[in-house]
Amino acid sequence: MDRKLIWIGVSILSLIGLIAMLTFLFAKPPSFRGTLYGEPFPPATEIELTKADGEVFRMSDQHGKIVLLFFGYTSCPDVCPTTLAEMTQVMNELGDASQNVQVVFVSVDPRRDTPEKVQEYASRFNPTFIGLSGLQAELEPIWQSYSIFRAEVNSDSAMGVIIDHTARLNLIDADGNLRLSYAYGTPVEDIVHDIELLLGK
Repeated sequence: MDRKLIWIGVSILSLIGLIAMLTFLFAKPPSFRGTLYGEPFPPATEIELTKADGEVFRMSDQHGKIVLLFFGYTSCPDVCPTTLAEMTQVMNELGDASQNVQVVFVSVDPRRDTPEKVQEYASRFNPTFIGLSGLQAELEPIWQSYSIFRAEVNSDSAMGVIIDHTARLNLIDADGNLRLSYAYGTPVEDIVHDIELLLGK
């Protein structure tokens, strides 16, 4: 009887060990919630624009940080302020890890958005955000390289011209590669989740 009990006990322990091993071997790694770019991940196109303080911003200088890149304009009635407010929430949720993340806001409305105006606008949401603008000739190649659609639409409202534009958020990883993108309205917790995965938290 004792041998039978021992045999049953050993069998149960063996079964538990087998289940644990199979779970470890076949467990799926944590998955990203944003839309992944295809591997090998494409390098982010260089952005080189003069900031409000006269210094030159280069995307390549951001290596080592995760960059959240969004294109919009300061007169935007809804999408842009909502997205920047959500980026503020992302930074708050990340806590100390936010020092490894840089939010960059690039204008699609150079006629009205000076570098100073864009930086002032971005800083209202978070003082660490970088706002960029420039001449149309400087910005057009950047818009094209990041697949940003924009079109000026005349409006009867007090705002005048409205810019229809692509409202996706791009995540550039610490190696300078386009890694993920997010549709407008993506929950803040999904973006935070993906950043924490990349940071190894």
